[in-house]
Amino acid sequence: AGFDPQAVAAFGPHDIERLMGNAGIVRARAKIEATIRGAQIFLEMQARGEDFADYCWSFTNGQPLQGTGNATQTELSALISKDMKRRGFKFVGPTIVHAWMQAVGIVNDHAASCFRRPQVMAP
Repeated sequence: AGFDPQAVAAFGPHDIERLMGNAGIVRARAKIEATIRGAQIFLEMQARGEDFADYCWSFTNGQPLQGTGNATQTELSALISKDMKRRGFKFVGPTIVHAWMQAVGIVNDHAASCFRRPQVMAP
């Protein structure tokens, strides 16, 4: 299914069993079920006219944050985690959310001395 939320959201019990036998992924039933539910929530947000990217960036007013490079979680990642859990997402604790924020560019945690920091900060 790749990262196609419509395909993942449609997974049923047979798909879960198939995935449980896939050595290429984390084979934890609760995480597989959470991924399926997360795709469903994502699609529900779209159906209500909510853009997931806009939702994510709304916590920073659309601006990337310059982090310290040392944090594994922040007050902001805790806030986003709490809101995502309220919406029904699972396995979205503050540490996971902070790592995700780094991965998508919401927070730049490259150290000031890192050659990549200015490149990541560029508009």
